Amino acid sequence: MTDLRQQALDYHAQPAPGKISVELTKPAETALDLSLAYSPGVAEPVREIADNPDDVYKYTGKGNTVAVISNGTAILGLGNLGPMASKPVMEGKALLFKRFANIDSFDIEVKHKTVEEFVNTVANIADTFGGINLEDIKAPECFEIEKALIERCKIPIFHDDQHGTAIVTAAGMLNALEVQGKDITNANIVCLGAGAAAIACMELLVSCGAQRERIYMLDRKGVIHTRRDDLNEYKKLFANNTDKRTLDDAIAGADVFVGVSGPNLLSAEQLALMAEKPVVFACSNPDPEIKPELARATRDDVIIATGRSDYPNQVNNVLCFPFIFRGALDVRARAINEEMKVAAVNAIREIAKQPVPQEVLTAAGVDSLTFGAEYIIPKPMDPRLLSQVSKAVAQAAIDSGVASIDLPENYMA
Repeated sequence: MTDLRQQALDYHAQPAPGKISVELTKPAETALDLSLAYSPGVAEPVREIADNPDDVYKYTGKGNTVAVISNGTAILGLGNLGPMASKPVMEGKALLFKRFANIDSFDIEVKHKTVEEFVNTVANIADTFGGINLEDIKAPECFEIEKALIERCKIPIFHDDQHGTAIVTAAGMLNALEVQGKDITNANIVCLGAGAAAIACMELLVSCGAQRERIYMLDRKGVIHTRRDDLNEYKKLFANNTDKRTLDDAIAGADVFVGVSGPNLLSAEQLALMAEKPVVFACSNPDPEIKPELARATRDDVIIATGRSDYPNQVNNVLCFPFIFRGALDVRARAINEEMKVAAVNAIREIAKQPVPQEVLTAAGVDSLTFGAEYIIPKPMDPRLLSQVSKAVAQAAIDSGVASIDLPENYMA
């Protein structure tokens, strides 16, 4: 662990601090180059954009630029450490945007006293970018911030901790239930955790067919039920009319467990109470709610996914957010709506059912991967994610009426 810590520090510090930089897309070697790039030549695109604001997409990099914005109030699993402490994470997100979808990205860390201040800051700079990825903002403020920005901005606003996690979880969940011979419409689901990711995951599962009355969500006080008077408006969406009060109560006979809470909170005894052929998504990082070794030793019929790369079935947001934005940017979508999220879910889950290219096997360090209990979600290095997920999202934007332009023929993301 000490070696990993030092390697991580060295990686971020050397040979130059940080993980991103700016590169030029035009020559700047001659006097003519400079006169075209700046004065006097730059006046020409300025005039064109002033006459037709949409020409900003023709003459600037706006259409391929995403801002990654945080206030540092919920950094990874580390908590509220402030805006500057979030900067390495936001730079990391920018790195992933470029690596997986060739999207240029800038990290922006906002210091503020109120939600309104944060919203005003972001809304006032939003038009600079083609889209905004919100990150590491604590609940419930993250819901208020995203909602307000969606209402005020004409570009896609996407809180990845909510929706990216939800999309990948839903894709893996639908595939796991298919492998287990179960239907999401009849599945009893237990969700341990009631923060931003948990609520977004459950909402998207409902969009994919789950029945709200079959979902039992738990926070630190136990099952969220209709007779509690301490629920915020977001938890109330999952207040179940039930006599169940504890995890032991809820887990008995459950088909699905989704953990977005903390390490080792699902015991072997609780797993044993679940229905036949259970599905467990233990997504707490770095230590899951139950270790896969213990889960499999307890139940030989379980399918388990975690957030870790050293186990099969990793729930990793990088399967989603670069390609959601790639598709949205390529049709100049004004928002990322539910139809686009569901399209991403279906595209991701279908990739896991296709034959796996050798380059993916090599990157994963395995000889073979076949759709089944230990392969329900594609690997992050799968190049098909870019083409298939981006196109599905772009088409959903067009079909749902939030796109500003059509896809070109023979579109390749």
